[in-house]
Amino acid sequence: MSAPSVLSFTQQGWEQVLAKVKRALVYLDAACAESLHWGCGSTRLMEAVGGPVCHIREFEPNAVGGKAEQPKAVFVLSCLLKGRTVETLRDIICRSHFQYCVVVTALSHAVHLTANHVPAAAAAELEGQQPVFEQLEEKLCEWMGNMNYTAEVLHVPLLLAPVAPYLALTPAFASLFPLLPRDVHLLNSARPDKRRLGSLGEVDSTALTPELMLQMRCLVSGLSSLCEHLGVREECFAVGALSRVVAADLANYAPAKNRRKSATGRASVVFVDRTLDLTGAVGHHGDNLVEKIISVLPQLPGHTNDVMVNMVELTAVQIQEENQNVVAPGCLAQANDSAAKALWEALLNTKHKEALMEVRRHLVEAASRENLPIKMSMGRVTPGQLTSYIQLFKNNLKALRNHCGILQLGLATVQTLKHPQTAKWDNFLAFERLLLQSIGESGMSVVLNQLLPMCKPSAQRTSDDYCPEELLILLVYIYSVSGEHTVDKDLGEAEEKVKKALVQVFCEESELSPLLQRITGCDSATNLTFHKSKIAVDGLFSSLWDIAGARSLMKEFKSVYVPGSHTHQASYKPLLKQVVEEIFNPEKQDPIDIEHMSSGLTDLLKTGFSRFMKVSRPHPRDHPILMFFMLGGITVSEAKMVKDLAASLKPGTQVIVLSTRLLKPLNIPELLFATDRLHPDLGF
Repeated sequence: MSAPSVLSFTQQGWEQVLAKVKRALVYLDAACAESLHWGCGSTRLMEAVGGPVCHIREFEPNAVGGKAEQPKAVFVLSCLLKGRTVETLRDIICRSHFQYCVVVTALSHAVHLTANHVPAAAAAELEGQQPVFEQLEEKLCEWMGNMNYTAEVLHVPLLLAPVAPYLALTPAFASLFPLLPRDVHLLNSARPDKRRLGSLGEVDSTALTPELMLQMRCLVSGLSSLCEHLGVREECFAVGALSRVVAADLANYAPAKNRRKSATGRASVVFVDRTLDLTGAVGHHGDNLVEKIISVLPQLPGHTNDVMVNMVELTAVQIQEENQNVVAPGCLAQANDSAAKALWEALLNTKHKEALMEVRRHLVEAASRENLPIKMSMGRVTPGQLTSYIQLFKNNLKALRNHCGILQLGLATVQTLKHPQTAKWDNFLAFERLLLQSIGESGMSVVLNQLLPMCKPSAQRTSDDYCPEELLILLVYIYSVSGEHTVDKDLGEAEEKVKKALVQVFCEESELSPLLQRITGCDSATNLTFHKSKIAVDGLFSSLWDIAGARSLMKEFKSVYVPGSHTHQASYKPLLKQVVEEIFNPEKQDPIDIEHMSSGLTDLLKTGFSRFMKVSRPHPRDHPILMFFMLGGITVSEAKMVKDLAASLKPGTQVIVLSTRLLKPLNIPELLFATDRLHPDLGF
């Protein structure tokens, strides 16, 4: 039996669901569909349902109900059973003919008690009972129209979408993002009667909005289930303000106390705030093919971590614009195809050039197995060469079926290499390198003056120029990498010029993208006045200054910028790399910025005594399993770097990297400038 992992955790959860779905209509919400997609694939669900018709539907208010010959329904939901979710359940059931309903929630009963304002002491007395689920079971029977029909509500922790053996994401928390100093002002104004918060460092669970605190608790519930599956008692550590709140909540999560007593294994969980280093999230230095694929190909509808691969050229359908949606798209996740899964993992773990050679090798091997007339070619891998291999499978149904996963990854590679945005990737990289040198030699004002000529209104832009969203990516890069700096006359003037140019760019857009609509608060370009554009740009720069000062509360991790010297150029040193090196540094017995969150009196006493007695405080490197959770998203290169670096510094450590989503550069302006971080939509 293999050791428990993020994949076995996800698959075990889905096995419990699959045991319930035989001959049922299955309704899934987007986050659970994404967990299924990466964990065991939709074909597993279809096989478990059985029958010739596809009985899988999206859980949404207008979902089609069940006919008279469809008496059984299973709802698989990632959210709390409250508010809009319950209303949608009621509406679907009332327009159906169900006699047997199963509702699976990814959130534990304990979280449902918290959501219903049951005090901790009262919740503790209810151990082993599930009144919230029982009440909903009665409601389900009522909506089905007969109290003798069967209703069942159960918790299965479907938290993760496992992307690789060492990397898993939490689709239900894709929009979760750490707080900025401007959020502290909003928290203060919302609680005038309470003590004012001086900085992000003072934010704790009592200061957060009820919605955000409940969202944290939902995440903690899932992570606690993961630790239970891994059979570990976890020590929690944090780098950053929001990480401190989540780590403290997991450390003190009441339902986890009992499981920790019986756990035989040990693990360290280190939470890190994404906002401490946005350079890595918007930069183009990651030499990884998958990063380019997810950045340039369109998103798979309803998903946050997968893309659509156009499969038309493998069919007889003519390749024209209007035929793009005739053939179902391919994707990157290949849960049930071992050869494609091996290729996918190779793409995650190799540099761009080697990844292309892996794609070619897998296509050649697949063609050879099918005895297709392949012409071998060595040397550089080109899109034309890969296309010629892929075309061999066209019109050969058996070969297509046998190697469908590899063909999807092959086409994703070709479409990325040919995409105009891929050529722009190198332009970004060149400009970022120039910025790194300029920041050290000339300072921020010169850097902003270099950006100024790139701020062009739409009428003056060619395809090589930067659109407004791309200018925002560059600004985030500049402010994040440079860190805190004093404002002098030159910087003030340079910033004003860039602001003025951006206002002009926004005003002259012929059509506002969804992101610009959210940033400006205008649904069309005709409604965007100069005044509204100026207010929006001032707000953007206020957030950019917050990003520049994000590391001001740190003592060790103050900078991600390494100045140049006579022997080497200036460079960027990822915060995650610094954190991993700090953890495994034998000289450092007590890492300053990696804060241990105590889980009760014993730990507090240890922490207190350690100041004047030889009591060692818990250290993240103490345990065989080391989990990193990046709150706010992670890139493919960062996840690989953490895994490889930890393995080289302490061989034998099992590293698990978790995050809210896989990032592409364009996600950051959205999460930073257009997301209400304090009031997540929980559906009620």
